[in-house]
Amino acid sequence: MESRRVPEAVDVLAPDGSEIRLLPVVARGSMVHCRLAPGAVTRAVRHRTVDELWYVLRGRGVLWRARDGAESEVELLPDTAYAIPVGTSFQFRCTGPEPLEIVIVTMPPWPGEREAERVPDHWPPRVPGEER
Repeated sequence: MESRRVPEAVDVLAPDGSEIRLLPVVARGSMVHCRLAPGAVTRAVRHRTVDELWYVLRGRGVLWRARDGAESEVELLPDTAYAIPVGTSFQFRCTGPEPLEIVIVTMPPWPGEREAERVPDHWPPRVPGEER
């Protein structure tokens, strides 16, 4: 039975370019804290085998999702939850003056970097630390 505070240091960069801080893991799911800097735009990806549930803690942004010929953009707002079903292409960006912070639950637990496959970007990516 694990408990963990959100670490100050980044544990890993997600395949989409967002900052990930690891939280507890159980047999059927994992949890992380995700942060995206103001003005940053992730790379578009699609998960091969996992579903994700997102809960926005603070900041503002926009989430693009596409699946089975349908696509939409929704505003990412604090105290709001979002679903990313397996096979959904998605990309998100931080539109506010403060970092976008999201708690993400992945089911089953995140299996590794190969889980996310790149798909065509909805917006040009702008990940901190990368050349433009």
